[in-house]
Amino acid sequence: MNYLYHLYIEFLSKYGISELFGNITFYIIPFCIVAIALLIVVLVLVLAERKLLGWLTQRKGPNRVGFWGLLQTIADAFKLLIKENITPVKADKFLYNLAPILVFIPVMTIVGIIPYSSEFTFVDTSTNVILYLILAAFPVLSIFMAGWASNNKYSLIGSARAIAQILSYEVPMAFVVLSVIVLAGSMNLKEIILSQSLTHGALDWFCIPCILGFVIMFICTLAELNRCPFDLPEAESELICGYNTEYSGMRFALFYLSEYALLFVSSIFLSIMFLGGYLSPFGFYISHLIFGDTLFANILIYFEQVFWLISKASIIIFLIIWIRATLPRLASFDLLKFSWAYLLPISIFNLLLVVIFKFTTGGTTCFLS
Repeated sequence: MNYLYHLYIEFLSKYGISELFGNITFYIIPFCIVAIALLIVVLVLVLAERKLLGWLTQRKGPNRVGFWGLLQTIADAFKLLIKENITPVKADKFLYNLAPILVFIPVMTIVGIIPYSSEFTFVDTSTNVILYLILAAFPVLSIFMAGWASNNKYSLIGSARAIAQILSYEVPMAFVVLSVIVLAGSMNLKEIILSQSLTHGALDWFCIPCILGFVIMFICTLAELNRCPFDLPEAESELICGYNTEYSGMRFALFYLSEYALLFVSSIFLSIMFLGGYLSPFGFYISHLIFGDTLFANILIYFEQVFWLISKASIIIFLIIWIRATLPRLASFDLLKFSWAYLLPISIFNLLLVVIFKFTTGGTTCFLS
């Protein structure tokens, strides 16, 4: 973010504002923007999922509150704000109240390590892929705390299922991530994106030489998000609502918010690892094509990069919702067997193929090179 930093400091100096103020506010302002944008994204995602599920299952979906039902999620958010927060008498009150907070904090932290454009990244470390995997798996601790502290057998069973499910699918996901690291030669998300930017656009993306890994990663993401057909921790037909059964009001809203926020962030992570992240699929940016190498084009290109990243993530989100409307829920035994008996050996085989591909091609990811 050095380029944006210098532009911001130069803008403040024109109005006599000290550089110290710029150093303090430079990271606070983008974080607030992303946090507000994340809340808006969650509202849009909830509405989009309801609309798409209604369309895919031949139902109407939300259509009463506001034009075309567009204000339905806002009404739901307002309802959760004014509902009473009820704590069960025999619950562990400290852990019960701590769980919704801990499930939301890692998701907000993940937002800071995502490279939204070539200049718009909060935390750019050499190992932020590992940091993402740790933070993405951290909510399972909060889920366990919520199920245990609720003093409800259905909540406890839901949290136990969540732990078994996430631990099972984190292993093949780790092997797939390792295969991408082998292709890119780095554990930095921005460098992984740049390693997919040669001259052939979408043909340079890692989803081509590592298509098997992309499919495995997509399936493991569904399991990590507790999305259908891996939604056993929230199986309403047998567990009421799973680990968050005893929660109400804003504490329930935090679970709900973190679930959809993690859906959005995980889709972005998939886009970065396999679909070139914020890179254009054409091999060039439209901003430069239209406006040339001007200052306006150099600024507009950052917004174009965000557009490409969000567009790729939106396609993945659509596929996740489509699967929810299509596939039935797996049984608990079948879910664990599918991971250990099938995905794990296939992910190891995929890593072997990637290593052979990397060795034989000398690191070139595009077959046309």
